[in-house]
Amino acid sequence: MKTFHELPSGYIGYFALDLQNNKKTMLLVNLLAALIAIVMVVFMHFYVPVFTFFNAENGIILFWVKSLFLLAMIIAYMFLHELIHGIAMKICGTKKVSYGFTGIYAYAGSTDYYGKATYIFIALAPVAVFLILLTIVNFFVPLSWFWTIYLIQVVNVSGAAGDIYVTCKLLRMPKNILIKDAGVSMMVYIQQ
Repeated sequence: MKTFHELPSGYIGYFALDLQNNKKTMLLVNLLAALIAIVMVVFMHFYVPVFTFFNAENGIILFWVKSLFLLAMIIAYMFLHELIHGIAMKICGTKKVSYGFTGIYAYAGSTDYYGKATYIFIALAPVAVFLILLTIVNFFVPLSWFWTIYLIQVVNVSGAAGDIYVTCKLLRMPKNILIKDAGVSMMVYIQQ
């Protein structure tokens, strides 16, 4: 996997993306996230009706327990998502990862430059890890807890809309690009 601590000579700026300050792109990514969430919920509703989350037969206390658990797991997920980005960066050779929260986005960033395949690995690592883990958990929880876990999965996939958007953009770019991801903004460089 390609990781450089300094920009190699012969590379120039090719593409910039700032999800924090580019309102059009931010809106597009947030609409993509909402669309993913809606599709996932509607699709799964045909297999396990969503009302099982609200089932009164299990009692109001269980409903509140599931709701508080869901809220706690969503908050934990946001931190774990960025931690997995950071771990992926470390696996790829990054020495120092910076973490932060902008009020809109949590992020993991670095001053390193990553090859295309390396960066796609870093971008998709959290959604892939949680997709697998939460799918396994969903097979083992009682039906009354299915939607509690599945809604965390919805947050996982829809919350990765920015990572998915960036990956789709990068897949259409030349092979010899390098990406510097500072967190919510990134710069793509290309070899002259």
